[in-house]
Amino acid sequence: MKQLSRLLFVGLIVLGFNSIKAQDENNPWRIGFGVNAVDFYPVGKVGGFGNEYFNVNDHWNILPSISYVDASRYIGDGISVGVRGSLNRIKKFGDTQVDDWSYYGIDGTIRYNFVQPSSTDGFFSVVDPFVEIGGGYSWVRDIGAGTLNGGVGMNIWFNENIGLTLASNYKHSFEDYLTPHFQHMLGLSIKFGGTDTDKDGIYDKDDACPEVPGLEAFNGCPDSDGDGIEDSKDRCPNEAGPKELNGCPDADGDGIADIDDACPNEAGLAALSGCPDADGDGIADKDDQCPNEAGPAENNGCPWPDRDGDGILDKDDLCPDLPGVVANKGCPELTEAVRKTLNDYAKTILFDTGKATIKERSAEVLQNIVAILEEYSFARFSIDGHTDSVGSATLNQKLSEERAYSVMNYLIENGVASSRLEATGYGEDRPLADNGTASGRKTNRRVEINLIKQ
Repeated sequence: MKQLSRLLFVGLIVLGFNSIKAQDENNPWRIGFGVNAVDFYPVGKVGGFGNEYFNVNDHWNILPSISYVDASRYIGDGISVGVRGSLNRIKKFGDTQVDDWSYYGIDGTIRYNFVQPSSTDGFFSVVDPFVEIGGGYSWVRDIGAGTLNGGVGMNIWFNENIGLTLASNYKHSFEDYLTPHFQHMLGLSIKFGGTDTDKDGIYDKDDACPEVPGLEAFNGCPDSDGDGIEDSKDRCPNEAGPKELNGCPDADGDGIADIDDACPNEAGLAALSGCPDADGDGIADKDDQCPNEAGPAENNGCPWPDRDGDGILDKDDLCPDLPGVVANKGCPELTEAVRKTLNDYAKTILFDTGKATIKERSAEVLQNIVAILEEYSFARFSIDGHTDSVGSATLNQKLSEERAYSVMNYLIENGVASSRLEATGYGEDRPLADNGTASGRKTNRRVEINLIKQ
């Protein structure tokens, strides 16, 4: 039996320290120290088991100093393992007074706390009941024997680390010469050993950001700008902002976070990336050349002009500076009256006899023609040369072409675009009158200006 008790004791100690090596919990270590009391009376041999359990004055042996020290390690699921050493002076052996017997004990313990470390709310955040079993060796008057122990107790925590411990253990001896007994303890317990790398008061085990100081509300993660949104979920972790904008500020109060707002200091529209549109034309004021007048994007936000006031916008007006009609794309319409006037002028152009040289006195007539062509600058014209039948047809054809080109060159030299003019000679093929009379021949010698396209 003696060998069994010693093996049990050694086994408990080995179990405890092997478990210690593998654990890592918040404040896994606990040390305790205080006063112990030994009572031999209510154990069945001296006074009957449990009798006068609370008879402190008659049966308890109390050493009025620190008389026990213990240490334990939390291994999870409410279980801790540890060792305890104690000493006392025995003066009361049941009802018998004895002469200061020495008492020493060393015990291994396995403790189960009913309150798990995560249960920190309400009453049980302060009161922490437990049971424990174990084995050890106790000496009375230098005679020792192994014991099998069982007990109950509670911790009353003043804060997370320091508390008052009350415990009562029954120690059953394996030898007849050591009487079974109760050992009661009252002392302080101190928990420690938790790792808090960032020193934010939250242990690494429970700290989602163990290397960055943070807040308990965010499991140890920081809220740098103090807006109530942890940095990992905050789009703007260094600038305070509302939750609905993911923690980003909105300086102009338009509901668009400054980080997404192209105009952060002016209230604007989400469709325009937070920029205003004063004229409501769908173009942000900053990109609108006419911010107070609605206009299309293709004209940079400005309304299309109508310089000639003909009701046709310049962009659609081929003659933006001349009032015109829609049917002629904004250009003035070349009426029959204008066409007649143009040809009446053309027919009065005079040439030197048998030549293509224009006589000087025709200059005024030609300038009148230039003015009409400039007014109808959109239109294209043909200049047609004609002769009478005097002379050979070949010479007449050549002369009509030369006279047509002579007029065209004059018009070009006086500002009419060459792209608007064509010259053609018809010779004697298109007479207007009888070439048999002098007046008829005079009529047939002419230049005409006819509209090709307006």
